[in-house]
Amino acid sequence: MADFFGDLGKKITEVADDLGRMAGDTIETQKIKSQIRSLKRANDKDYMDIGRMVYEEFQDGELSGTDYITICEAIEKRDEEIEKKETELEKFKEAKL
Repeated sequence: MADFFGDLGKKITEVADDLGRMAGDTIETQKIKSQIRSLKRANDKDYMDIGRMVYEEFQDGELSGTDYITICEAIEKRDEEIEKKETELEKFKEAKL
């Protein structure tokens, strides 16, 4: 009978440890996904700014391409960061399988 309760206690401890690891994995996954969403939202804002700037310059007859380089570079940098985060998320998921 003592062995039964001893084995039961070990099993409960193992299950609790597994659940703790799974919760940590879920938190890490959500953290990375949140970072990706933030980067994408920042890009969406810049896309809207570019559109507004192009239209305003079009209306004023002053449309030129060089005004958008800074915004395009920022978008490009965030796109690279998004790719890194997505790769990180995939590696994290694969490591947990």
